[in-house]
Amino acid sequence: MPASCVAKWKDAGMNPIEWLFDAQLIIGGQTILWREIIGNLFGMASAVGGMRRKVWAWPVGILGNVLLLTVFLGAVFGTPNPVNLLGQAGRQVMFIIVSIYGWVQWSESRRTGEHTAVTPHWASNKTRVLLGLGLIGGTLVLIPIFRALGSFEPVWADAWIFMGSLLATYGMAKGWVEFWLIWIAVDIVGVPLLISAGYYASAVLYLFYGGFTLVGFFIWMRVHRRNSLSIETAFPDPTLKH
Repeated sequence: MPASCVAKWKDAGMNPIEWLFDAQLIIGGQTILWREIIGNLFGMASAVGGMRRKVWAWPVGILGNVLLLTVFLGAVFGTPNPVNLLGQAGRQVMFIIVSIYGWVQWSESRRTGEHTAVTPHWASNKTRVLLGLGLIGGTLVLIPIFRALGSFEPVWADAWIFMGSLLATYGMAKGWVEFWLIWIAVDIVGVPLLISAGYYASAVLYLFYGGFTLVGFFIWMRVHRRNSLSIETAFPDPTLKH
């Protein structure tokens, strides 16, 4: 039988905020919160803005983070899915903090006369090593902390997603092309974890993110190559013999 979609309203007279918090969608017997869907759509819009290097990507992403924070603390907020993904919830707080930093950074670039909010460039080899060590080391440090707090198993996946999201968001703020690759590493682990925890809307969006991040990576790489060629043409190396 085809899946039936039924929006549940607890109170016909509720205000928009109450509706956003309580509204549910039932698909094939599975309950999905509308704020999980809307929060992920904000995240998708933010990713599109990031790919286009638009400053508005940061505040839009923050709105999605606030919504998803309440979703991933299911047991705290009494949602239909009583599963706490502490890494997922904690990364929403981290997103908000790092996004404010990115928002300031990109806004400052625009105020100083730059054509775009950020100029994509490759990180140095030293930075790449530090990113790799930070992802692995941070995950190992967070595993016992998340497990002690009662996060959903496998805890290592939740910790990996948290650290990867932290590094990817910081990398986006800095304009490193590699940040898209970190997102791919996050998505590969995130999709099966979210499905096993029952967060189906987020899992579907993560799956879509995987393809989207590949596109974003090649776009930023192409922009970097074009900028490098423009600089080389405008300011040729005088030491080169023709």
